[in-house]
Amino acid sequence: MAWHCRELGLSRGTWYLSGKKGIRLLFCLTDMASRDSKLVSSKWMNRSLKLLWIKISTIWKHSYKGGQWKPCISNSTGGLPESNGYIYVEANGGLNQQRTSICNAVAVAGYLNATLVIPNFHFHSIWRDPSKFSEIYDEEYFIKTLENDVRIVNKIPEYIMERFDHNMTNVYNFRIKAWSSIHYYRDTVLPRLLDELVIRISPFANRLSFDAPPAVQRLRCLANYRALRFSTPILSLGEILVARMRERSARDGGKYISVHLRFEEDMVAFSCCIFDGGSKELEDMKAAREKGWKGKFTKPGRVIRPGAIRVNGKCPMTPLEVGLMLRGMGFDNSTFIYLASGKIYDAERNMAPLLEMFPNLLTKEMLASPEELSPFKNFSSRMAAIDYTVCLHSEVFVTTQGGNFPHFLIGHRRYLYGGHSKTVKPDKRKLALLFDNPTTGWKSFKRHMFIMRSHSDSKGFELKRPNDSIYTFPCPDCMCFTNKSNATKSSSAP
Repeated sequence: MAWHCRELGLSRGTWYLSGKKGIRLLFCLTDMASRDSKLVSSKWMNRSLKLLWIKISTIWKHSYKGGQWKPCISNSTGGLPESNGYIYVEANGGLNQQRTSICNAVAVAGYLNATLVIPNFHFHSIWRDPSKFSEIYDEEYFIKTLENDVRIVNKIPEYIMERFDHNMTNVYNFRIKAWSSIHYYRDTVLPRLLDELVIRISPFANRLSFDAPPAVQRLRCLANYRALRFSTPILSLGEILVARMRERSARDGGKYISVHLRFEEDMVAFSCCIFDGGSKELEDMKAAREKGWKGKFTKPGRVIRPGAIRVNGKCPMTPLEVGLMLRGMGFDNSTFIYLASGKIYDAERNMAPLLEMFPNLLTKEMLASPEELSPFKNFSSRMAAIDYTVCLHSEVFVTTQGGNFPHFLIGHRRYLYGGHSKTVKPDKRKLALLFDNPTTGWKSFKRHMFIMRSHSDSKGFELKRPNDSIYTFPCPDCMCFTNKSNATKSSSAP
């Protein structure tokens, strides 16, 4: 397949593999130049090629009909009634799965009129981050913001813990089913809480249904969008990196793209997809799966079909595929990109084409000095929180794989940007078909990418439906619709 190196920003005559091993080989040729080198070098062709690129500031054209969405979360006023007891939860998973647990715990505690103990973060064998709540979030601000809605304390009083020999493992632990309704907590958990005065819920992630009464949703909104603020060290460095990205992208009015790339070894291994790393990749992934999920993928009778996984859009996108998609969507090689990711698998080889297509691609390791990053370096959740901050303030956010990070970020961006997520969410099934089809030409590919980008714009505004997460769809529970005519009247009133 011959695509134009001039438009892709790739070296002439270089072979790049993409997609399932052995299916597709992309050979980058300056085929226009081979036909008419004078045409490519002419000023007219240079000008015409520039017309293909899009300015970041013009990406988002879709607006909500008849008005706009604005945050409208209200705090309670006045005091709280006497507490029914203490709830202690263990938040498991990575940064944003823990965030789910925190917000749901606030909602449950408020609904049951209980006192919430600052959640304990469960140490996980994959993320291996021992950080405590106060090392990731501003604990004092969290408690202060919620003080009129939910009582929150650092620890359970000694006189209560005496009954349990000061050992939390002696406290009754509820094993609650995933996605339980708030009524289950009222009917089953509350009576036990009133008897024991303290209960433990472990694990707690995803233990509350997305659908709940307005009072519960309000507490979720309040916790996620108002009360949870990163700790001062994380927030300070994050804001510094945002400022540096804006300074470097001054040509585009300080607007930059952020890309969440999930091509770390554990993600590649868990996906069970096959890429182009040959026998070494197969051995690496086999070892990684056994280390992280011992026996999970080798159970008798389990059949893994990498081809079917790819066709269903479940494989993580490679750096090369991300680069091709963005160039097809109209982003040129002068675009500034912030890359949010962990350690990319076989980075030197896999990142080469993406860096060639986008030489202004930066990471936190490239933007910050080793001294600035050293307090966070060995803590995956703190590093993810820095990425979250820089991605939150980008003009365009590009998600390449599902997961809690993009789900929370999309919702947070909707909350900040008038209900629009300002997010490119690619159709990975369509991409797999295009990448794996050896007859796909560059013009056809660009047409599909423009449609995909436009679709992301039109889907930027989405209201929460039943069973949707309020953390991804804050409208209408956390945001209010303002009619344009009413807004105009109020702004022109004396």
